[in-house]
Amino acid sequence: MEQSLSKIDRIVEIIKQKWTEPLEVGIVLGSGLEGLADSIQKIDKIPYGILPSWPVSTVVGHAGQLILGRLNQKNVMVMQGRAHFYEGYSMEEVTRPIRVMQRLGIKILIVTNAAGGVNQSFTPGDVMLITDHLNIMGMAGLNPLIGPNLDQFGPRFPDMSQAYDRDFITVARKVSDKVGISLKEGVYAGIGGPSFETPADLRFLRAAGVDAVGMSTVPEVIVARHGGLRVLGFSGISNKASLDGMTMTTHEEVLEAGRIIAPKLETIIREVLAEI
Repeated sequence: MEQSLSKIDRIVEIIKQKWTEPLEVGIVLGSGLEGLADSIQKIDKIPYGILPSWPVSTVVGHAGQLILGRLNQKNVMVMQGRAHFYEGYSMEEVTRPIRVMQRLGIKILIVTNAAGGVNQSFTPGDVMLITDHLNIMGMAGLNPLIGPNLDQFGPRFPDMSQAYDRDFITVARKVSDKVGISLKEGVYAGIGGPSFETPADLRFLRAAGVDAVGMSTVPEVIVARHGGLRVLGFSGISNKASLDGMTMTTHEEVLEAGRIIAPKLETIIREVLAEI
């Protein structure tokens, strides 16, 4: 436990040397959704590779750097890409950046991801507001809180009944109406990956009430809530899941859809930051 905390604090010290102002909001950008970072003002960039014990993404579409700056009058720390469990990292490593945010005093986390649309009314290019999640990885024993509890952050048994902040959900609905962007809503399922789902997987998820599925986000949100962060989440619908197995999914398809989704997400996130 102490070793884990020392790794977190070592990263915190390096970030504080680069950015001395208080940070208010953390933002995690998923596959193909990194364009938001281009609009941040007064920035410092820190490549993940120079941060000791920070997990470095190996996936195309994840630039792998921290952006520190201002967005709509808020000091933000933006993760331009994330590491995933399927890349060979432990759950503790995958979620270490969220712990760093907590030690830096960040109180709000906005998570984004690229996801397959299990809900057959969704189409590629849609943005889904995450209202809840299904923790498939955690149900299989891969919960990021397994092991000694870090009492400095939160309790042994954190409540997850409101993983996604209800007030922020209301704000997201309001601003999407204001800017004229259609916002879907639903439940996100986090699976381990890296293989895409079989038709049977997808039919199982749909029967369980899942609207979108991806390979990230859920561990980050669990750790965020354990440490008291308020969370808002969005999925960019990158492909329509094939429940009948008649179409194939590729990572290139995911990245291409991100080019359509990113401007919508940027607008919504900017407006949300102005409201909170």
